[in-house]
Amino acid sequence: MWKDSSEIHSGILCPLNTPRFVCDEMLRGLGEWLRIAGYDTHMPEEGTEDRDVLAMATADNRWLVTRDRELILHRNGPQHVLLLISDRQTDNIQELTIKLNLDWLHAPFSRCKRCNTPLHQGPLPGSSAPPDAGQQGVFHCPTCRQTYWKGSHVKRMRKRLEEFNRWRRAGASGT
Repeated sequence: MWKDSSEIHSGILCPLNTPRFVCDEMLRGLGEWLRIAGYDTHMPEEGTEDRDVLAMATADNRWLVTRDRELILHRNGPQHVLLLISDRQTDNIQELTIKLNLDWLHAPFSRCKRCNTPLHQGPLPGSSAPPDAGQQGVFHCPTCRQTYWKGSHVKRMRKRLEEFNRWRRAGASGT
């Protein structure tokens, strides 16, 4: 039970809806992994001012994932900023997973890694499937026209997502 509203607790944050993110330019690689996992993740253009990045997160009701300590000090920072500590991507993924109990198998390979648009099944209209796609499934992005298919890289990427989820189980059990 909370003693008073000013008490601060650490641990897993529990979002009520599927989280949506903004990753600043320090964490573009993490942003790509969030997209691969199926999370709606915006990545502003390089050089976008901090206040503008925070305004995007606030306006769209997204978590702003950053390593920039200054962002937490802005007026809307405490409500929208998830500050990560480490300089290493793997450590950032672990920290985010534990903080949000994030499921890395949420909707894998359902969003374009380049532009964040939900993918459509099948090849691009008017084109054929890549020759090495076989019967494994082809998807395309209607916005940037990137074609994706389930090649051996998908198996390796899915394995990484499963590895990220091991921190979820550890964080959820309190270890």
